[in-house]
Amino acid sequence: AAAMAAERGLAMATCTAPVNIAVIKYWGKRDTDLILPINSSLSVTLHQDQLKTTTTAAASRDFTEDRLWLNGKEADVGHPRVQACLREVRRLARKRRGGGEDMAALSLSYKIHVASENNFPTAAGLASSAAGYACLVSALARLYGLEEELSEVARRGSGSACRSMFGGFVQWQRGERPDGTDSLALQVAPETHWPELRVLVLVVSGEKKPVGSTAGMQTSVETSPLLKHRAEVVVPERLAQMMQHIQDRDFEGFGQLAMRDSNQFHATCLDTFPPIFYLTDVSRHIIALAHRYNAHHGHTKVAYTFDAGPNAVIFALADTVAEFVEVVRRSFPPATNGDQFVRGLPVGSAALSQELVAAVVTEPLPGAVQYILHTKPGPGPQLVDDPSQHLLGADGLPRSHA
Repeated sequence: AAAMAAERGLAMATCTAPVNIAVIKYWGKRDTDLILPINSSLSVTLHQDQLKTTTTAAASRDFTEDRLWLNGKEADVGHPRVQACLREVRRLARKRRGGGEDMAALSLSYKIHVASENNFPTAAGLASSAAGYACLVSALARLYGLEEELSEVARRGSGSACRSMFGGFVQWQRGERPDGTDSLALQVAPETHWPELRVLVLVVSGEKKPVGSTAGMQTSVETSPLLKHRAEVVVPERLAQMMQHIQDRDFEGFGQLAMRDSNQFHATCLDTFPPIFYLTDVSRHIIALAHRYNAHHGHTKVAYTFDAGPNAVIFALADTVAEFVEVVRRSFPPATNGDQFVRGLPVGSAALSQELVAAVVTEPLPGAVQYILHTKPGPGPQLVDDPSQHLLGADGLPRSHA
C-alpha cells in the first residue's frame, strides 16, 4: 500500500497520468450525473514525457479538512466531480474491507490533501481534465490500496478521463445499463502496437474556449438532430472500422476516418442551436493545408483531428514528420520563437521540393501557430516511487518548487 509513516499517521501516494485524443469523438451525455455518453468513443493516449498530470494524495489523522491545490494554487475541493471521485474511491475501499476496519489499512475517516500539476500550460486548450481526473483517481486508489477497474470512477470526474486510465488505443464503451456499471474503458491495443505513429499538436491559441464542453455538449443533445443521427447510426459503424484500421496499422484508413469524424463532430456543433464555433480561421487553414499536402503526395500522409477548441492534433507516421513540420513552418512562419517553435520529441530537418512548396504552401500566415508539440502514443497512469517527487511535503502542504 501507500508509504505509511505510521507514527505520524501520514500516508502519501503520487501518480502521473496522460492526456488522450479522441479519434472517434465523445459528444453528448445520456446521464449528466453519472456521466454516461450517448455513443462510444475511441482515443489515442499521448506520451507522458510531453504531456502529463502529476498528482500527490495524502491522508493524515492530523488534517482537519480535505484540501486541493492545482498548479500550486488552492482550488475548490468541494467541486461536485472531485467529490464524486473521492466518494467512489472511499466506497470501493470500504467494500473491499468488507465493512470491517482493517487496522493496517488507512483510516477512511482521515481527511485528504491533494496537489496536482501539469507539465504543460492548462490554458493551451489541451485536454487537461481527462489527465487530471485519471491522475486523481489513480493516486487516491493507490493511497487506499485499491487495484480494481478504476475507469468507471475516473468517468465520474470527466467522461474522457476514463480513457486516460489506459495507454495506447482505448475504447470507452457506451454501455447499456442505467447505473453505468458497463460504461467503462478498455484497451484496444497497447502503445507498442504501432511504433511508427507520431502526433503533432499545433497550438494556435491559449485562449479559453468560447463554450465549455460540458455545457456545449448538452445544448447539442437538446437541439441537434444531426448529433442524434451521429450517435445512433454513424458512430457504431465507424468505431468498428477504426478498431480494424488500428489492428491493421492501416494509416490510410485510420487517417481518413479520424478526419471525417472530427469534421462531423464540428458539424454537430454548427447544427447545435445557437451554433457553437470551436474551429477558427487558423484551424480551417490547417485543415486545407493537410488536404493539399495529402493531395500532393497522392495518399493520406497526415490526418487532423480537433477537439472542442482550435488546436489541431495531427497524426502522421515517423517518416513524414520532418517534412510536414517544415511545411507548417513555411505556412505559419513563427513570429518570434523560431528556436522554440518545435517542442517535445526531436524533429529532423527536411528540404522541400519546389513543386511541393508551390502546390502546398499557398499564403503564409505569420505567427498563427504558436508552437508545435511533437509526441507519440504512450502508456497509462504510472506510480511515482521516488519520494522526492511528491508534490506535498511531510507536513501535507505543497512543497515550494524553489
